[in-house]
Amino acid sequence: MKTGSIEASGGGPLLKVEGLAISFGRAAITTSVSIALERGESIAIVGESGSGKSVTARAIAGLLPPGLNATGAITFDGMSVMPLPERERRKLRGYRVSMLMQDPFTMLNPLMRCGDHIDEMLRDRPEFASRQARGGEVQRRLEEVGISDPDVARRLPFELSGGMCQRVAMAAALARDPDLLIADEATTALDVTSQADIMKLLGHIQRERHMGLILVTHNLRLAFATCQRVYVLYAGSVLEVGDAISVERRPFHPYTLGLLLSEPPVDIRVQNLVAMRGSVPRAADVIDRCGFADRCDWASEVCRASKPPLGALSALRSTACLRQDEIQSEIDARRATALSEEPKALSRGETTDCLVRVDSLSKTFSGARGRPVRAVREVSLHIRSGECVGLVGESGSGKTTIGRCLVGLENPTSGNIVIDGISAGDYRALTKGDLARIRRTIQMVFQDAYSTLNPRHSVGQALAEALGAAVGATDPVTPERIVSLLAEVGLSASYTSRRPRSLSGGERQRVAIARALAVEPAILVCDEPVSALDVSVQGQVLNLFRRLQVEHALSYLFITHDLAVLRQIAERIYVLYLGEIVEEGPTEKVIGDPQHPYTRRLVKSIPRGTIKLTR
Repeated sequence: MKTGSIEASGGGPLLKVEGLAISFGRAAITTSVSIALERGESIAIVGESGSGKSVTARAIAGLLPPGLNATGAITFDGMSVMPLPERERRKLRGYRVSMLMQDPFTMLNPLMRCGDHIDEMLRDRPEFASRQARGGEVQRRLEEVGISDPDVARRLPFELSGGMCQRVAMAAALARDPDLLIADEATTALDVTSQADIMKLLGHIQRERHMGLILVTHNLRLAFATCQRVYVLYAGSVLEVGDAISVERRPFHPYTLGLLLSEPPVDIRVQNLVAMRGSVPRAADVIDRCGFADRCDWASEVCRASKPPLGALSALRSTACLRQDEIQSEIDARRATALSEEPKALSRGETTDCLVRVDSLSKTFSGARGRPVRAVREVSLHIRSGECVGLVGESGSGKTTIGRCLVGLENPTSGNIVIDGISAGDYRALTKGDLARIRRTIQMVFQDAYSTLNPRHSVGQALAEALGAAVGATDPVTPERIVSLLAEVGLSASYTSRRPRSLSGGERQRVAIARALAVEPAILVCDEPVSALDVSVQGQVLNLFRRLQVEHALSYLFITHDLAVLRQIAERIYVLYLGEIVEEGPTEKVIGDPQHPYTRRLVKSIPRGTIKLTR
């Protein structure tokens, strides 16, 4: 077996990972992960945050951070990679293995022009020795990823959208024509249309070059729509392997079932989203037993007695469930029930009372070189008491600007906003009494809960501060009230002493929702509140929003780019494109029978597998 050459051998699988174990000191992060990838094949590594997906991908690419140690075997094109000195691994990584990261803004040097990132990858190739030759190749590479504007090569990353930056990052990653591309959550930060465009481009390039692709993602719909085979990773171990169609149609492991049922369906509105309880444990804590046992409805003592091996059930399917034979019929039945769930009829009575009314709202910002940028154009919408209204559109469509105008974080350039009978187009012009009333009426839940919580304050301090604003400075904020507020969002009293850094993403979002509820508002503006969460946690938070709406007669303006999420929570939808409302109506009609070309594009962009939900 070769250990010193990076040249292609042309025989056998492109990549073979055997018994990969990664640790930090004595603490295990992954345990005995094995993966195989054929030339030109695409595989997905899926699982929740903390499952070990990204660290496995980094180990394959030779990019483990300092302090992490890997054992096992990684064979690339017949060459044993683990014994290679770093200099040789760097050559392999630079030429034959490439990696595309989640955040393009961290992949690209903010001080380098976009074209220079690609130019840098071409300089050591003799055919591109001259600057002129490299310049022509840079333009060709940009065109390959769908960028036809030659001016993009001269721009800095901050001058481009997230989707455009990801295309530039992809062009740089592919510039040396690698045999293997590892895409680690490469579309997570993008809206659904940009995501669809990027994956379509990537699939085309992969097929054209016969390139291997490893897609690391927590988005199962994306994995099934893109990849040929799927590896399900949990707590550092592979729990299921199979071809994408078979795994989606008939999962063998309870964890795979849980991931599938946590995905909000776009075809129907289900009565209750299935959400797995608990969270992913550390691999070191479950090294001698089934890591999923504590969250599994079918776990027994045998599951906790030893670590289940990954056993082959056929040439194409493997699972690490010891009880698969016994429980498969129940797994099938639960899957079938979820697929045939009838949409729940809305029980809210008709009312003409509007809690919020927006009329002809426009917002113009000052852009580069003083040029005006019209973010919102003549938008009108209304929200009734107890109603959830969805606002959907791509990044840059003006969704967040509208939400910020509603809560007074931005002032509209023109138009009017009426909240609970008070004209709120300009919060600065409100009387002290009206301002206090509006603050109690409307609150906002942001996408990144961590950035909205003071890292030095405990959860109890954050909620006490919010309750102080709600009940008035003269009324005491009791520990019982804080505990009651935590209970509203499904958290125990023990969370009062914890700080944001010790919470998971879902727990932080629950704390943020609890803080917003402290003033007992009538409406919440929810700006992408679940887009950064794992699919299982997303289901938990969506169920929480639905429960709070019923129990408190809350209204929502739910801002998102995900129509599947809106199908589960919104009664009506406004579709926003380039700052303008292009379609509106009941959720069922807008998603089921879209009329505007842009809405049809949004619906078409949703990644779908092979399963069709029945009604």
